[in-house]
Amino acid sequence: MTRFWHPVADMHAVQASGELILERGEGCHLWDEAGNRYIDSTGGLWYANVGYGRAEIADAVAAQMRKLHAYSHYGDVSSRPTTDLAERISSIAPMKDAAVFFTSGGGESIETVVKLVRRYWSLLGHPERTTIISRERAYHGLAGFGTSIVGTDAFKVGVGPLAGGTARVSWDSPEALETTIQELGPEHIAAFFCEPIIGAGGVLLPPDGYLQAVRQICRDHGILFVADEVICGYGRVGDWFACSRLGLDPDAVTFAKGITSGYVPLGGVIVGSTIQQPFWGTAEAGIWRHGYTYSGHASAAAAAHTNLDIIEREGLVERGLALEVEISAALSPLLEHELVSEIRAGFGALAAIQIDPVVLADDPALTDRVTLRSRDHGVLTRTLVGGGLQISPPLVITTADLAEIAAGIRGALDDVAAAR
Repeated sequence: MTRFWHPVADMHAVQASGELILERGEGCHLWDEAGNRYIDSTGGLWYANVGYGRAEIADAVAAQMRKLHAYSHYGDVSSRPTTDLAERISSIAPMKDAAVFFTSGGGESIETVVKLVRRYWSLLGHPERTTIISRERAYHGLAGFGTSIVGTDAFKVGVGPLAGGTARVSWDSPEALETTIQELGPEHIAAFFCEPIIGAGGVLLPPDGYLQAVRQICRDHGILFVADEVICGYGRVGDWFACSRLGLDPDAVTFAKGITSGYVPLGGVIVGSTIQQPFWGTAEAGIWRHGYTYSGHASAAAAAHTNLDIIEREGLVERGLALEVEISAALSPLLEHELVSEIRAGFGALAAIQIDPVVLADDPALTDRVTLRSRDHGVLTRTLVGGGLQISPPLVITTADLAEIAAGIRGALDDVAAAR
């Protein structure tokens, strides 16, 4: 019996089956307490960009902790790692003259940017512009506002009333966004929230021209465009950000995960000059009464600096671009399997192996069984919304490692198919 209430878990099932206790990691591999070795096909939860066992990150954090582990950054107080990290992120941001607001992770980043865009319109004399539009299948964390705008209803079951002022549109249709804007009235809309690649919702790649089209629709109606790059940032898509690769020029970008490769929690919001202006450019705005205890945590910033050093030194942004071809090549033979209907890949180091929806209609738990059986074949993967298997390995993964993932998942698919 465990006393640890696991996130996103069926605790009755956990109590029945027991926990998988992981003990250590190196590169793309993990070991449990029994000594069993696994290859990590998911990069943790989309975050382990530089892989496991990076002692230099641990050393950098330890050195900062010995010097000044943390202090409140409210008001005018900062620490050198934090101020320098904001400058460093600004220099690689997908918009000019960006400022950075730090959080402890992606969920806090979404909470921050929802309040930020609403406050922005209030300062401009348009307090009625509060509606946040998001997309079906989108995932924006599970804090208050994140749960309110998440694009899959399963995350909302039994929660009760959520934050109002939200709307949802089809994930792949610019016309649907335009129609909703006309129905609601652009004068009531604060922002459109958009994952460049929908992650937990199934690794849904944007149709050609979709992101450019919705970005232009937002411009045409004076609506802020917020790119949720929590899973896309820091090399995952073959550029520092998906918006940089696609030339989207967002008004704000949320980030987390890859900024530290998960070695310590850190996230934030990158804010362009449009949103900055009424807060930074005039005295009338005064104090924006929003922040977190650990906003700009000095030791987390130290981890981020060393993580970014590794990404730059080892060319992992370029590696993310190369991996979109290598991952597709490694996984494509699985399309021949009777349980697989689609391989979604071809944009950075992100992919999904889709279990046939026809099969899932009769056997909804099948993907979960494949996920568990994959462990027996030495692969850690995860079930996504819609019944896909997540593939988002560390950017240090090799071609041989990818073959190991494909072989392990094929073995799990064969086991589950035989059992049926």
